[in-house]
Amino acid sequence: MKRDLSIFAVLIAILSLTVFTSCSKDDDDIIVNPQVKRLSCITPEYLVAGDKVALISPSYHTPMENVEKTAELLREWGLEPVIGQNVDKVYAGKYAGTIEERLSDIEWALNDPSIKAIICNRGGYGTIQLIDRLLLSVLSAHPKWLVGFSDITTLHEMESCAGVMSIHGTMSSFLAKGGKDDSSIIMRDLLMGVVPRYEVPAHPNNRIGHAQGVLVGGNLMTFAPVVGSSVDVTAYDDIILFIEEVEESMHNIDRQINMLQMRGVLSRCRGVVLGEFSDCPADLDYESVEAMLSQYLSRYNIPVLCGFPAGHDNVNLPLVMGAPVTLDVRADGATLSFNINGEQRVVNTGEAKAKQVTEITVDEIKEMAGKTE
Repeated sequence: MKRDLSIFAVLIAILSLTVFTSCSKDDDDIIVNPQVKRLSCITPEYLVAGDKVALISPSYHTPMENVEKTAELLREWGLEPVIGQNVDKVYAGKYAGTIEERLSDIEWALNDPSIKAIICNRGGYGTIQLIDRLLLSVLSAHPKWLVGFSDITTLHEMESCAGVMSIHGTMSSFLAKGGKDDSSIIMRDLLMGVVPRYEVPAHPNNRIGHAQGVLVGGNLMTFAPVVGSSVDVTAYDDIILFIEEVEESMHNIDRQINMLQMRGVLSRCRGVVLGEFSDCPADLDYESVEAMLSQYLSRYNIPVLCGFPAGHDNVNLPLVMGAPVTLDVRADGATLSFNINGEQRVVNTGEAKAKQVTEITVDEIKEMAGKTE
């Protein structure tokens, strides 16, 4: 009997140690569930000449003139544009139709087997309204490229959670300007199977290191509110987090980063890519947003790449969200490569920025993304 009690006591001690360990802190972030959970996304089929591409507006309304110009550009690329039925709708003065109408266009584009890719016309606001209505099973059942940025970040999160890669890239309103810039051309080539390997110039706020993980994130004020929801892509381990923002003060960005930190998101990052922070007022005493964020991230001992040209600026190079990537940050620069099938092509981001299309202003780009009134 005494031996049985001793064995029971040992078992209780082991269980107690296990519980204590699972509630220990790692870099001040509480790990509720130590079980590793990784994203695994498939690569949609690349496009070929003659493929149909849907143009839809999941967020704010876009003038039909822009949509039609984009359709003409797609024809020049050898593709067949198909415009969503509700694209020309306006609801509540801003939205491209009611929630039901915008959802209808997305579901149509996903369910139609003849549609091979989806390009969003504009960001703004509204995709968060679709989270509880657009089933992840629909996204996973019909894997196809979805392109957009800004408010489209929510759809990228949903695609990743559904196990499908997507493209954070320039949208219809920008393409309507002619599609001759590097952002548009590289995005076009990516859709057709030419995968960029980015060489990025050195940045004073970079943090040196090497990491591999799955690329997630996007517009900070769009993905931060989704943390803890059913489509929280930052809940996964071994992620490379991409962040960009526009017209948000330093203190507001600081608030969101602290929220991510408290919820354990930064502890799950293997690396961070900081994109453009356009027109973000310096209301705190930091040299830049990058300097502020790099200071926060120093405690995690992970590579940090600053100044990647993606977001609300003249150059918005495409990123494959949900893709396994390798991030190598060195003293002399950095490399961001996507470990997916396709023809690999080196892209020097410094050269792309030097060739930026000067006739397209930052204000125009913010308007395209729906960040201004």
